[in-house]
Amino acid sequence: MNYFEVEITINPYSSEISEIIVAELSEVGFESFVDIENGLQAYIQEKLFDNEILKVILEAEKYATYKIGFSIKNIPAQNWNALWESNFDPMFISDQIVVKAPFHNIHGSFKYEILIEPKMSFGTGHHETTSLVMELMLGMNFADKTVLDMGCGTGILAILASKMGASNITAIDFDEWAYNNSLENFERNQCKHIKAIMGTAEVIPYMQNEIILANINKNVLLNDIKEYSKVLKSNGLLILSGFYLDDVIDIEAEAKNNLLLFQNKKSKNNWAACIFKKQ
Repeated sequence: MNYFEVEITINPYSSEISEIIVAELSEVGFESFVDIENGLQAYIQEKLFDNEILKVILEAEKYATYKIGFSIKNIPAQNWNALWESNFDPMFISDQIVVKAPFHNIHGSFKYEILIEPKMSFGTGHHETTSLVMELMLGMNFADKTVLDMGCGTGILAILASKMGASNITAIDFDEWAYNNSLENFERNQCKHIKAIMGTAEVIPYMQNEIILANINKNVLLNDIKEYSKVLKSNGLLILSGFYLDDVIDIEAEAKNNLLLFQNKKSKNNWAACIFKKQ
């Protein structure tokens, strides 16, 4: 499967404008986003790409006070491994976790060692939202817990939950690359208690989870929080990330509407992660 990478620059840069662009591109098939200096990179399957729709979105009148530029690059499927390997450095989190690829030769004493072969899937620990969720997880008890990981990407959060003692884990992602990559990473990390499912919130098994992890974008979260609440036990914990600090007020309001009370948050470089408890 081939992908298009669209690199978008925003001048002067605005995180709010970037968030709006991400939301609009998500609605027309773009499935993964990476923040870069002064903009973002957006990825879409070649068969779904429409250059005219892209132009309509980026040349909208509401962006008239900004200079929006973009370039398009085709990325054949066979190039993804080399691309990621050339850009994937090992990641260290709170002196307890090392996230590395099989080709890294890392020596040291870490409580949790996670092997990730990222390929096309996103979630290596490098993005602020992933590392924020992992930092929050370190302060929680996962022993023998039932866990749901929504938008699992590489499977990194599900893998950490497994290594922290969770006994029953469901990992869901709508992207075929992510689904297949997570299966490989679960096997690579010898995680035997994780079930992977391909789909959206519609495929969440109706079972009561004690912990739910969802590192997705703001609009998906606002739409799906109600679904997470339905499958979260009373007093269960929900960790949400994938949004900016300015968005916490909207996330908190929607969570409260679904019996989820704010507990705590962490932030880094204007990104946020929050913990909620089910009433």
